[in-house]
Amino acid sequence: MNTKDVLYELRTKNGLSQDELAGKVFVTRQAVSRWETGETIPNTETLKRLSDLFCVSINTLLGSPRKLVCQCCGMPLEDSLIGRNKDGSLNEDYCKWCYADGVFTYSDLDELIEVCVRNMANEQFPEDQARVYLRKTLPTLDYWKNYEKLGDGGEFEAFKKQLLDEINALHVEGLPKVEKLNALVGSYVNLEYRLPGGQTVKFLDDETTYLGNQLESEFGGDRCFGVLAGMDFILICTYAAGGTDPELVLYKKR
Repeated sequence: MNTKDVLYELRTKNGLSQDELAGKVFVTRQAVSRWETGETIPNTETLKRLSDLFCVSINTLLGSPRKLVCQCCGMPLEDSLIGRNKDGSLNEDYCKWCYADGVFTYSDLDELIEVCVRNMANEQFPEDQARVYLRKTLPTLDYWKNYEKLGDGGEFEAFKKQLLDEINALHVEGLPKVEKLNALVGSYVNLEYRLPGGQTVKFLDDETTYLGNQLESEFGGDRCFGVLAGMDFILICTYAAGGTDPELVLYKKR
């Protein structure tokens, strides 16, 4: 699709007139009309406003001339998977798992490789092959090539260590010692818990990236522990295979 078609589709899909869209991005209705006829394209600042308004990348607005790939883990990027800067704008270089609210979530290449292997490996692409591929590919990406410049000097790792200490200090019965916390996007782990009165509730935001892990219970059986944490809370739950039948064990404000 060309930019004119993308903008027309986004405007009409969101129920906006040309006048309404113009007002939201501080241009004239005539400017919007010229975009949609292909006479002109928005300037850089207006593209940023349109990106924020429609929650799509500038790459999408321009008709997807580039194939976006996370410059930390190598994942192909769609708009729904792109990480965000501190101001909430999309950062088209990184995915939600590697970059959230202006913070990089991985500083250890080996740790990231092991996380990626678990998600990539299958019968056609066994773990050893996936590991070799990642070890060859990831160091060529911008984040790892420029880690000394982009890294935070260990600040985020110190935050994760503090979280681990707080989680383990809770001494939840049956929960093994938590050794690692990985980046987890809310929509993938936002389970619905049943309260004593029969109501159901979710505690997470689907669009937010959290830290967490899954661990087998020390009691055995087919239920696992799920551990999730953010800046202001720690959540511990148990669930059956595939996240079914979840039960909230603990929700603690930090």
